Amino acid sequence: MELEDEPLLFQTGWEGEEEDEEQGGEEASHSPGDGGVGGVWRVVGWVYTVPWVSGVVLGAGVLLPCALSAYMFLYCPPLDIDLSYSAFEVHSHFSAERFDALAIAVKSQLGSWERHRCDPDDYDTSALRDLLLQGLGKQGTGASEGSHPDGLNATSARESALTGGARRRRGAPARLGGRAEVGGRVGGPSGGEGDGSRGRSLLRERRLASSYSYQQSQALWRMELVFVAQGGAGDNNIFTPERLSTIHSVERLLMQHPQFQQFCWKPLEALRDLPLGPSFCSPPSSLLSYLFPSERADRIYYDGMGPDLADIQGALSLAMIHPQFYWYVDESLSPERLSSSLLRSEIHFGAPLPSFYSLQDRPAEQRRRFRDFVVQYADILARQSTSQVRVLYGGTELFDNEVRQTFHSDMLLALISGACIAVLVYILTSFSVFLSFFGLASIGLSCLVALFLYHVVFGVRYLGILNGVAAFVIIGIGVDDVFVFISTFRQASHLALPLQRMVYTVKTAGRATFLTSFTTAAAYAANTFSQIPAVQDFGLFMALIVSCCWLWVSLLMPAALCVWSQAVEGYENAWWRWLKTLTGLSVLHSPLSDGDDDVALLSVEMEPESCEPDVDILSLSLEASPSPQTGAGVVSAKLQWALKRWVAEPAVENRKTVLGVYLLVLLVSAGCCCLLRPATHAPLLFRPDTNLQTLLALRNNLSGQGIACHMCSGVFMEKPHYLHTNAHSGSSSPGSHLHHDPASQSPQSPAKPSSKSNTTGPLLTVYVFKLDAGVSVSRYRYSVNASVPSPWRALGSGHGDVPSFLAYRGPNSNYSTRMTVCVSHIYQPHASWMLTSLACDPHHGWRSEFSFYVASSPQHHSRRLYYAQHRLSPHPSRVCAEPPGCVFGSGPDGATQGSFYSPLSSKPEAATTHHLHTATKSKTSGFNPCSGGGCGQPAVRPLVDTGAMVFVVFGILGVNRTQRTDNHVIGDMGSIILDPEFDIFKEIGYLCKLCKAISANTELVKPGGAQCLPSGNKLSSILPLLHPECHALPKPNLLPGQLSHGTVGLSAGRVRWLSMAFESTTYKGKSSFQTHSDFLQWENFLQEQLATLPQSSALRRGFQTCEHWKQIFMEIIGVESALCSLLLSLVICVAAVSVFTAHPLLLLPILFTILGVICLVVAIMYVLGWEMGAVEAISLSILVGSSVDYCLHLVEGYLLAGDSLPETPSHSLELPAKRRRRALEAVNHVGVAIVSSAVTTVISTVPLFFCVIVPFAKFGQIVAINTAVSILFTLTVTAAMLATMAPPSFSRPPRAVLRAGLAVMATAGLGAALCWAGGLLGRGTWHAFTM
Repeated sequence: MELEDEPLLFQTGWEGEEEDEEQGGEEASHSPGDGGVGGVWRVVGWVYTVPWVSGVVLGAGVLLPCALSAYMFLYCPPLDIDLSYSAFEVHSHFSAERFDALAIAVKSQLGSWERHRCDPDDYDTSALRDLLLQGLGKQGTGASEGSHPDGLNATSARESALTGGARRRRGAPARLGGRAEVGGRVGGPSGGEGDGSRGRSLLRERRLASSYSYQQSQALWRMELVFVAQGGAGDNNIFTPERLSTIHSVERLLMQHPQFQQFCWKPLEALRDLPLGPSFCSPPSSLLSYLFPSERADRIYYDGMGPDLADIQGALSLAMIHPQFYWYVDESLSPERLSSSLLRSEIHFGAPLPSFYSLQDRPAEQRRRFRDFVVQYADILARQSTSQVRVLYGGTELFDNEVRQTFHSDMLLALISGACIAVLVYILTSFSVFLSFFGLASIGLSCLVALFLYHVVFGVRYLGILNGVAAFVIIGIGVDDVFVFISTFRQASHLALPLQRMVYTVKTAGRATFLTSFTTAAAYAANTFSQIPAVQDFGLFMALIVSCCWLWVSLLMPAALCVWSQAVEGYENAWWRWLKTLTGLSVLHSPLSDGDDDVALLSVEMEPESCEPDVDILSLSLEASPSPQTGAGVVSAKLQWALKRWVAEPAVENRKTVLGVYLLVLLVSAGCCCLLRPATHAPLLFRPDTNLQTLLALRNNLSGQGIACHMCSGVFMEKPHYLHTNAHSGSSSPGSHLHHDPASQSPQSPAKPSSKSNTTGPLLTVYVFKLDAGVSVSRYRYSVNASVPSPWRALGSGHGDVPSFLAYRGPNSNYSTRMTVCVSHIYQPHASWMLTSLACDPHHGWRSEFSFYVASSPQHHSRRLYYAQHRLSPHPSRVCAEPPGCVFGSGPDGATQGSFYSPLSSKPEAATTHHLHTATKSKTSGFNPCSGGGCGQPAVRPLVDTGAMVFVVFGILGVNRTQRTDNHVIGDMGSIILDPEFDIFKEIGYLCKLCKAISANTELVKPGGAQCLPSGNKLSSILPLLHPECHALPKPNLLPGQLSHGTVGLSAGRVRWLSMAFESTTYKGKSSFQTHSDFLQWENFLQEQLATLPQSSALRRGFQTCEHWKQIFMEIIGVESALCSLLLSLVICVAAVSVFTAHPLLLLPILFTILGVICLVVAIMYVLGWEMGAVEAISLSILVGSSVDYCLHLVEGYLLAGDSLPETPSHSLELPAKRRRRALEAVNHVGVAIVSSAVTTVISTVPLFFCVIVPFAKFGQIVAINTAVSILFTLTVTAAMLATMAPPSFSRPPRAVLRAGLAVMATAGLGAALCWAGGLLGRGTWHAFTM
């Protein structure tokens, strides 16, 4: 918005105010120099007209926020940034209260929520067994001679159970499913190994029992890796030689980190694996331990450290005999179809670290050291994805670090937004550095004040992720207020007395900005009624920051204008004249000067002969400015002329057409709003292509986070085997036995019998293939696989061609130049490959295939090869032995053209690459451990928590949170309320019946998913003695060593509560609205089962809960509360605008504009393919406050236009003509201002489009769309409505404002009374109906 030489906006006669004061009965005498200003306004005018006083105000306005922020940061609790998911949980909802009650009970019983899942040593079920046996003894007192249904009397059964328990306490540790419970980890050595397995268990017991101080011996941290197959239609099998070689190279690269040995996990079992020496660091927990075994002294070690790929089918068949195998793959893999789209891997890190004595020795410092180390892998792993394999990485430290880095990088975009706004403010303040600085400083200082109120006064200790939006939005809102003050001050230059000018500026600009800021703050404040804590804090913070921004701008900008006009303006004008002199421009006038710019750019000329209703009433003509060189004035004049000529006049003249089009758009938009469907997928937190979001999405298809597979790899599951000749010779090449799945065979499938391993120790062989049939430009393909896919052909050695060459996997001495093979699939029908010494350029779809290392200078036993990229599409690269064959164009060497040195074999007999490969191939290449048929049958797929785990709880009535003091992320979750009538001995029969009934419902529970009993002590053998219904209870299908999720709570010698767990069929990746039907099925089925129990049974008060239910209700409640906030903000807006306009015919245009804006914005969301999720609903909740600003400014201009326009001599204008006249003048008054405000708002939100965090991006897009639609509707629809229905002679007297305020209060009171009466009537009717 150009502020120089603008029309006299908001011109109101001071005489009118004096008349109002006289009508109010207030007579005052004023001195001749105050211009008729008295009372408080006279003091305000004096403060803002004396430079030194205004300087004091500026100093106080700067120092006060700085002092408040210093106090807050130095003497108050630290303000944390909460990026956790729990900030969005609705703790007051019944689903959260149920699950929190169970979590509190489990935590009080076991120490932590996750502890019971994977730590059997800390869960002592012997107490429960003793209680059950004691109850059994009481039942058998009167019937000791009675026989058991199985022929065993109660006394003998009890003695057998007691003696068995004593033997278990005296002997070896208890076994679950044939596996020893070692160290509390899921998985362990294979059963059936006799004394060796028992010896290892005893050794670990002695190691844990004594003060064993072996460094890094306990797995404390882990890094998660997920390798996803990609890059081919229908070829999504991860078990191909190329993909497995890529995964192997990534795992080896991670272990080659210089600091890896200082943090790796060093279990005692690694000492038996000789290839792991001398560090004996545990290799990654991965299936590659079977696929890349190592060999030492004719013994095979399944540690994944071997250089060559074994037989794929044989290795997988060996791994599949263990149930732990299924932890690494997706749910689609089966023994009949060895195909998985992904492969999981974990790298475990051990503690205590070197220089620490134990885990308890400075644990915070150990964690900090590990975090500083592990975050270094983020940059390494981010570059390892290829066109065939995508590498995803996570883990607590890595994931949290990436989330924080993403948040901080998105916040840096606010600097771009601020820089753009600063440049725009500098231009629109007529290049005034002083005004630009204090305008932006007032916005920044208001943020400090708002932060102080938010943290200290309101006591909120956390800044949520949604609060980051404030950094973008407040820039646009604050600059709007700054523009209004500067514009109003310049418009008031016709007032001769400085006191009058300043008071007029404060009154007019302060009132206009207050109304818009109030409605915007009220719209944000409506979110404080949301049930989601993060949304509550977001609404409170935004309301505070908008309010403080208005207050600080209102305090500082008048003072800055005073100092500028009386002390700074002259220096800026002198500087501007000097700059013009230096550049040779005219120096007659300065764009900063007000002295010669008092002539209005627009003159209003009446045409009395034009009195017909459809003829223009006003002739608005641009007059030449006294300073045609004033660029700012010319721009402002042209913009105002364009708005008048192309927007205002057409909208007013064709008002019926505009309103008809508006009605049509409103109906179509309302129809689209009805078609907008709820979200069909889980909410996205990050962009879909990022590592964070892809990993979050895949976790829904992986096992629960409570299951850790420390000891599931071949290092722990398999003993070293002797390398048998028949086993090795049975397979000619890796993957040659995968012929059973025709669907998985492809040019890169492991079913090709001709594929060969290409590794030679640290070397690898790069094979080159050629395609010249049916193509205009010969293409060359580079691969680490020797198999020749059709229609490619192998190269010969003639014509300078290079069939293959050697390279290093990683930097090796002088072989440190990295070359990358890039592939692009956009060139159809065949892909194109290229070589580059830099990263792949994504401009033409190039993606990294693999990398290798060569030398840039001659080395011993090396040869020079040349490479170049073709100039013609598809731009393939060729490698040749001599320069003539690789010169496609002139020019210096670069990233895609040059030469490198490849190593040669040191053995003279290796004349060809194939012979070299054969000579250096290791003994494990193509090794098939199952060639003799001795691998056994595949294990049954266990449950690994891929579905939502539902708990059925008895004995707990709820949770008591009356003593909770934390206000955001709950620290003290409260205490549980126990059911005093719960008695497990009275209800044991009903409990067993419920367990069978729920597990039999296959629509809700997966087969083998019922976990009714806690693990250990053979409880299933005792329960049948208590009640016949407890015979044949369903047994869960768990991983060896994995504990049941079923839990009991013991206190004061009795069972106080019980929880049965069931792995449901609910997929955790569905949307909340779809999953809600699953919750209803569970709830209805359980209530039906409980209704069959006797009325006196305490089990009828049982409930079902699930952590996933909390998440779905969080989103559902978020959408519902956001829509309620939208309606609430609309009510507040209507009330505020009603008081402000004081006339219903001025209120209606604003309401219709807001309604049209909201409907059209939602319709645009539907057209863009969006769905109504929590993010979209929260963004919509602020549309009312953002939509009302511009139309409210236009109505304000309409009111002021009635005082500023001259009256016609004959006073014979008809009412419709007068409406049109005022509507046009309203657009002339505020058109440039609101358009400039819209531009600043859009510019401030555009950087949000590029945020990685999806809520930020969605919020920015919705605000930008809303701003564009709002300014369009204001200049057209609102102007047309004002010209059609607005009161022609209304001037908003004080009495009308008072009457409007009373009417709003009366309406609010009546509405509250009706709601109260309706509530009472509803409760009374329900009570009468139920009696």
